[in-house]
Amino acid sequence: MPETEPPPEPETDTRYAQRFPVLEPAAVETARRFISDQPRRFAPGEIVFALGEMGSPVWLVLEGAIDVVRRDGLGHEQAVVSHRPGQFSGEVSQLAGRASLAEGRAGPEGCTAAPIDAAHLRALMIGSAEVGEVVMRALILRRVGLIESGAAGSILVGHPGDANLRSLQGFLTRNGYPNTLLDADSDAEGRAVVERLGVQPDELPLMVCPNGTVLKRPTEAEAALCLGMTPELDPDTVYDVTVVGAGPAGLATAVYAASEGLSVLVLDQRAIGGQAGASSRIENYLGFPTGISGQALAGRAYNQALKFGAELAIPMEVARLDCAAEGAGLPHRLELTSGETVQTRAVVVASGARYRRPGIENLSPFEGSGVSYWASPVEARLCAGEEVALVGGGNSAGQAVVFLASKVKALNLVVRGPGLEASMSKYLIDRIAALPNVRIHTHTEITALEGDGDTGLTGAVFRDRRSGETHLCPMRHLFLFVGADPNADWLAQCVALDDKGFVETGRSSLSLQTDSPGIFAIGDVRAGSTKRVAAAVGEGAAVVSQIHQYLASLEA
Repeated sequence: MPETEPPPEPETDTRYAQRFPVLEPAAVETARRFISDQPRRFAPGEIVFALGEMGSPVWLVLEGAIDVVRRDGLGHEQAVVSHRPGQFSGEVSQLAGRASLAEGRAGPEGCTAAPIDAAHLRALMIGSAEVGEVVMRALILRRVGLIESGAAGSILVGHPGDANLRSLQGFLTRNGYPNTLLDADSDAEGRAVVERLGVQPDELPLMVCPNGTVLKRPTEAEAALCLGMTPELDPDTVYDVTVVGAGPAGLATAVYAASEGLSVLVLDQRAIGGQAGASSRIENYLGFPTGISGQALAGRAYNQALKFGAELAIPMEVARLDCAAEGAGLPHRLELTSGETVQTRAVVVASGARYRRPGIENLSPFEGSGVSYWASPVEARLCAGEEVALVGGGNSAGQAVVFLASKVKALNLVVRGPGLEASMSKYLIDRIAALPNVRIHTHTEITALEGDGDTGLTGAVFRDRRSGETHLCPMRHLFLFVGADPNADWLAQCVALDDKGFVETGRSSLSLQTDSPGIFAIGDVRAGSTKRVAAAVGEGAAVVSQIHQYLASLEA
């Protein structure tokens, strides 16, 4: 057994009491009404729940103690807490029915504990709002603690500038899974892992899962499988509604539909939050006067959807919608790239849009290696103290400029038009104007990039669209925020699209329904939608009442 470091002192954790609450006797009795099986006695040192165990319940301690430890893929172990009577184990993974991110062992005197599985845990949160609020807050704060601790989760080994490594790290981070990055060259432990495993340069990056499994150049799907993120879908289950896309619109539908008793499945090929999830700060969303990051907003919505019983399957990509059974009263079928199929009475298309690629010469070789389509903390760390450029004039571009400006030496904002007024909110324009290290290049476009596979991006050619004059701007990082194209290819001729590929709606009395009954579209993928987070959330809520009307018509 690896040596275990002691847990942090409670006095240094300002939210310790919320993270590890002790339920009052009355609250314990309330919780016991929701246990999923009889209490169980564990011998001293016996494993109560194992790291990576799928579907591990929350354990309510009745006698004795459960000692919880967290461990990373290299075997580093740290004590988290010792749960005493009136306390309970688990974090967000238990609410989702996914793999456990920690390990629990019965204390020196053993313990007696009662299990509360995911379904009964959700019932507790709905059936007892007061106790449910305490439990929900604790589960969320524990996941945050695992992420912040740096002593749990997956170990990533590679070169920090590598596109595959950045993509993998972004995937884990945006889905709220703890991870630690080791440089394969400059970090002693990173070098030791590479040498011990005899890994070749073309096999990097490595991902060492918490259970010790080593993956070489893993895909996101392979990483998810190793972490127990990917659920098994029953092909015979018929959901009331399946939402394709876990951005703000899709998550809103999940929350409202599940809270109203519909069986809900949400599918997304990468991460919760969509494009909004990559936003460093959203400041014009109602109710958050100081702003909120896209990832934080998505994380809250994700936990809320879980609370009401929605099933979220990430990463799982829809290959096509099979509309052959349309009009026959049969469920719609979604075919996944994994080969699985999903049956559903209604489909909500919330697949958003994919980043648009501008017509820049030799762009492809630098994508993910100097060129990024979002500005997360990962990218901010890579370009700290350097000169960078950002192309775009919309609100997402403005939010990225404000975020990056405090991290970089200088930022060149490239705009094709005469200014920002036509496409950006005034509060962002004013804030950018006050940033001393931001220079706005109007009537300008980038025509070519310089660099190679060894040095990466070294510069970009700026062209004045009025005079045709060009000049080279040295840089190692370029951010592109030039809009997006609808992600609707998977609909495979089943619904009507406009001339730009966006999904048309409103041809019936149900304003968000497509021309195919039971297929609805919301958010950025819908033709005529307002490209704002608040508008997407509003459509996600509004579509639920229309789904009810559609389902009622089927029953009638």
